[in-house]
Amino acid sequence: MYVEGTLDLLELIIMHPFLKPDDQQKEVVSMAQKAILRYFPVFEKVLREHGQRFLVGNQLSLADVVLLQTILALEEKIPNILASFPHLQEYSVKVSNVPTIRKFLEPGSKKKPPPDEIYVRTVYNVFMP
Repeated sequence: MYVEGTLDLLELIIMHPFLKPDDQQKEVVSMAQKAILRYFPVFEKVLREHGQRFLVGNQLSLADVVLLQTILALEEKIPNILASFPHLQEYSVKVSNVPTIRKFLEPGSKKKPPPDEIYVRTVYNVFMP
């Protein structure tokens, strides 16, 4: 349930670079509204009320990794997106500090940068030659 919901939001982020430049800023506003009004309140409530370390218990799960990925991608576009969500802020720091995740997030790791014009052009050339 958590993974599917988070992937709905992540899909908007993934598609953002492929929008026309005129539509990109409008989509950032739309993503922020959806995250702040629909998605983040649910996760904030879960983290506040269930008393466990992670979303679905006391062990890291796919749900945690997908949510962190979504939060980090949104923060690249909207730096203060978590301003009204203290439990999500704490959670993001906690998950980011899991040793293997922290190593992946460090500069010089295999983490790919956000898509740029070259990436978008390559995708179009591969899928729509």
